[in-house]
This record gives sequence, structure tokens and C-alpha cells, in this order.
Amino acid sequence: MTTHFFLGANSGEGFQSLYPDLADLEKIRDLIVLKGGPGVGKSTFMKQVGRAAEEAGQQVEYIWCSGDPDSLDAVLLPECAAAVVDGTSPHVVEPRYPAAVDRYVNLGQFYDVDALKKRRLEVVTHTEAYKEAYQRAFHCLKAARQVERSAFSRMAQGLDRTRLDRRVSGIIARELRKKGGEEGVTTRRFLGSMTHKGYVWRFDSVDVLCSRVYELADRWELGSGALARLHDAAAAAGWNTIVCPNPEDLTQIRHLLIPGLGLAFVTSGDDCAYPGKPNRRLRLDAMTTSGDRARVRFARRMTETLREEALAALREAKSSHDALEAVYHPHVDFDGVAALAREETNRILGYVK
Repeated sequence: MTTHFFLGANSGEGFQSLYPDLADLEKIRDLIVLKGGPGVGKSTFMKQVGRAAEEAGQQVEYIWCSGDPDSLDAVLLPECAAAVVDGTSPHVVEPRYPAAVDRYVNLGQFYDVDALKKRRLEVVTHTEAYKEAYQRAFHCLKAARQVERSAFSRMAQGLDRTRLDRRVSGIIARELRKKGGEEGVTTRRFLGSMTHKGYVWRFDSVDVLCSRVYELADRWELGSGALARLHDAAAAAGWNTIVCPNPEDLTQIRHLLIPGLGLAFVTSGDDCAYPGKPNRRLRLDAMTTSGDRARVRFARRMTETLREEALAALREAKSSHDALEAVYHPHVDFDGVAALAREETNRILGYVK
């Protein structure tokens, strides 16, 4: 089984990180923290590990990069109790129990240092352009979020909470039977993020883990409280859950997966449309009334314009990062990187023998 999530997200609050939730160090056997700069092959290393694990029949969870959703930030192998993570900024990861549990693997050793010293100006120029573009993106996303939050607050004032609570109570009684034993374990993952390609959502993971889906039609962020109730009920009943926070507000739940029940609750909105066919649909948009929808529509146009500006800045950041990697690539021993990846893969897969 293969799943795909994010642990980082671009938002009005800057880079949102769930990397502390990557793995439980009390249970994991081996966490490899990759170090090394741009273009050194960290994502390629992790893809090589993941591909080999899939070929060996292992469960693999891929964690993708919010800056480039085609690039990996981590790969987890639950059956091996192992993981590999890019430990560099903006999601710095440091070993807590060095060698005994987690450890550095330095890919920077494969740089041709003397050659790169001669290209210092290019490296500095592209690095600064990359950082500046990200700051512009975050400023635009912050402004969009401020306008959006005001509009959503107006819509929440007209929510029929009694009606929504009644629907949620019915779902809990119908779906969340008691499993018994201890309270369920909660894992946090982003299901998607704003990227240089726009919003990218990995609903394929929902379909892999859950055969039954409730879709919440919710343009105004009205459903977080309902999802929190469902999560609390599922955890209290003994079910493990995957909570997917709102990238713009980590206190809000955007999606909830309960793999043990094959059950998911996903939110569809303007930026996030579930592409599958849900088993049931809750129209939260129809549970609210507001006499000021004209102002809400105006706010939505404003947020769309600001997010388009943010998207343009993210594309500039990606272009600068590509140029930076192009400087490094000729001066990296990729054969050495691949050989080290094979060595570490064999070590990890050996844990299940």
C-alpha cells in the first residue's frame, strides 16, 4: 500500500510545519536525516529508497514538498519501522537519539567543493532570489487570509448549529462503533498545500485508505467544529485517525481519515474539490444564511487576486531554485549518492528479515 501526504504547507502564516509529527521516535528503529544543499540528490535518494521498498512489497508513505510537489521531503516505511527525511531548512530535523535511533547521512560529501567555490556569485544570486520570492508569496497569502477570515466570520454567524450538531450526532451513532481498548492514536498530515502548481491535494491517499467517504461541501470553513467532534468520538472509541489540518490554520481540521473503519470525511471548497464520488454529502453551505453575501463575494474576488499574486511568486521561487540546482548538478557525484542510497536501503529492508 502506498500513500502520499505533505508535512509542510505554504500559508499566510508562512511555512506551516508538521515535521515534529513525522514519526514516533519511541517506536521507530531507524530515522535517517539527510543533510546537504540544493541539487545534491536528497529527493532522488528518497525516491530510490521508496521504489526499492515498494518492489519488496513494503508499505510506503511518501511525503512531498510544498515548494515542489514532484520532489520528496520524506519517505516512511512503517513495516520496517524506518524513515528518511530531508533535514534541511525550512524543515530542519535534528537527531534526538543519535545513531541509536536517528542519525545524519551527509550527502554534501558528494559535492566538488573546489568547483563550486568558483561559482559562488551564481549560488548567492539564485539563493537570495529564491528566498525573496517566497517572502513575497507569504505576504500575499497573509493578506488573502486576512480578507478571507473576515468573510468567513460573517458566514459563520448565520450557521444553523443545531441542525449541524444533529447531523453529526447521527453520524457518530451510525458510523463510529466502539472498538474497545485504549484511545486511538492521532497522526497529523497535510493532505495538500498551495504550491507553484497551485493547490495540490492528494485525495488518492483517501481512496487508498478509505472505501467510504463523506464529503462536506463547505466554502466558508464552517465544518472544523463538526470534524473535531467526529475525531474526538473516533479516538474515544479506540480508532486510529489521520487528522489533516487546514494549512491556513493548524487548529482547524480540514479532512479526517479513519483507516480502520475505511471511513473518511473530506472537505470540498473553492480551493479543494474532492474528485471522487462520495457515499454521502453534507451541504454545510446550505446550513448558513447571511444578508451580506455581496460583501462576501467581493472578499472572495480579493482573495483570489491576492492568491494569484502568491502563485506567481511561488513560480518565480521555483524558477530560481531550478537555476540554483542547475549550478550544482555538474559538480555532484550522483553515482556516489546512488551507491549510498542502495547501501542504506539494504540496511533498512534488512530490518524485516
